[in-house]
Amino acid sequence: MFQWLRRKFIAGFFVTVPLVISVAALVWIFQVVDGVMAPVYERLLGREIPGLGLLTTLLMVLMAGVIASNVIGKRILQRAEHYLLLVPVFRTIYAPIKQLIAAFSPSNEAGFKRVVLVDAPGRGAILGFLTREFRVDRGDGRGPQAMVAVYVPTNHLYLGDVLVFPADEVAYPDLSVEQGIRIFLTGGMALPSRLETSSERPE
Repeated sequence: MFQWLRRKFIAGFFVTVPLVISVAALVWIFQVVDGVMAPVYERLLGREIPGLGLLTTLLMVLMAGVIASNVIGKRILQRAEHYLLLVPVFRTIYAPIKQLIAAFSPSNEAGFKRVVLVDAPGRGAILGFLTREFRVDRGDGRGPQAMVAVYVPTNHLYLGDVLVFPADEVAYPDLSVEQGIRIFLTGGMALPSRLETSSERPE
């Protein structure tokens, strides 16, 4: 009973904490921006206009995205992030959230790269996400062997197992990362009735 409660508590923790922190951060940003800009808008326009604080917040987020996609802006943000991560409290909260968000971004090198289908000993055919490609030299004279790391969610998307397979034992179904996430969130109900797989990773 205790083990069951412990597992469920940990699962609930990983589900709720990122969500609560993300919502709280957005609310906090809106309150700060609205608190600073509302008097400015009122002074410039002569009256209070509801929604300008929210619009300003959205524009600031958009501008941050534009800057982050720029080479120079990206370097500036990376340098600022480096210094902020030196702060213990900020590092404890920010780093896990960033890693979690990055995992669900197909364009991010640290994220889920592809949906894969593998045969795991004792578990049968399972779906997972390709997270890393690397090589292992076993010292048997055959040279480095291509391997892949596969993340298999076991409880929602935040908890799971990391399994390692030879690269030639992995099949690639015609599913996008977004479709794979939807399949896990729906307990498999979003699986299409027919899947086409390839032994070579699609580019």
